[in-house]
Amino acid sequence: MPSASEQKGRVATKPFTVRHIAEIQARAENAQWLVEPLWALAGVGIVAGLPKACKTWVAAELALAVATGGSALGRFPARATGPVLFFGAEADQPSLRKRFEAIAATRGARLADAPLFLLDIAELRLDQDDHIARLRATVAERRPRLLVLDPFVRIARVDENSAVEVSAVLGSLRAIQRELDGAVLLAHHMRKSPASHLGQQLRGSGDFAAWADSTLYLTRRSDGILLSGEHRGAPAPAPILFRLETAPVPHLAVVGHEPSPPSEQDECDPLEASIVDRLTAATRPLSTVELRDTLKVRKATVIAALDALRARGLVTRSDAGWTLADDGNTQPACN
Repeated sequence: MPSASEQKGRVATKPFTVRHIAEIQARAENAQWLVEPLWALAGVGIVAGLPKACKTWVAAELALAVATGGSALGRFPARATGPVLFFGAEADQPSLRKRFEAIAATRGARLADAPLFLLDIAELRLDQDDHIARLRATVAERRPRLLVLDPFVRIARVDENSAVEVSAVLGSLRAIQRELDGAVLLAHHMRKSPASHLGQQLRGSGDFAAWADSTLYLTRRSDGILLSGEHRGAPAPAPILFRLETAPVPHLAVVGHEPSPPSEQDECDPLEASIVDRLTAATRPLSTVELRDTLKVRKATVIAALDALRARGLVTRSDAGWTLADDGNTQPACN
């Protein structure tokens, strides 16, 4: 027979709540994006790069797009909008305001109307329980669609190479994200040494790469900065090349996709043109498998072509399958 203390412990221990898998509301595939195709609707992620690789600029572009319903970098639409909380540890508030004003002017947005808020604190320490508790309380009060923290090295005084210390901080952010049911963006640095995969260039523990649902890697080149991305639950977006321009105000200007986009005279991918032809003739949405069987190519090849067409706004996908976009874009033609 259990002792009195054992019986008391059993009574005091409250079991975890559980739900049957069928009770979980599935998220529609066309509602998976916060900013399409750069950032997942609900999840955690990293904007990574070497110093001076425009990490804060890219984070600010995403933040303003979500707050205003505009497009990041002038071409990637926010699919969900709402308040944004932003903490920039490496820039003072007047500097951040100036940067956001420049982006708003470039993107045709009114900064005064945007529900974009800066954490009005001198320091944030994600390795301290009281700061995590205050951050959680702030998120619960404001209910932001996106929380931006920039950068990790300034807001968590832990050994970046220690999986134990890093995972404790990242675990707290994941818990806040799930309570928020929104998105968390963490800026982080990359190593200078090359690696076979960009995720291996994230500075510190491998937990950073394992933790992120969306990651944008910013790599400096002689002709600009290359943005490459990956997602846990979606295909990687096509790499984008951009530059930081200074006139008429500082802003990020997209140069093109990588490799460089073709000229108007030779702008044609035969497989993409064939896909558009099939979707034009179809009377219903077509699945990826149907397109693969019709076109007699590998499924991975079809997926890559569909992703390229979707990135250019030519096709869209729903639960039923692929269709032409309804925004007036015309199909590619081979000359």
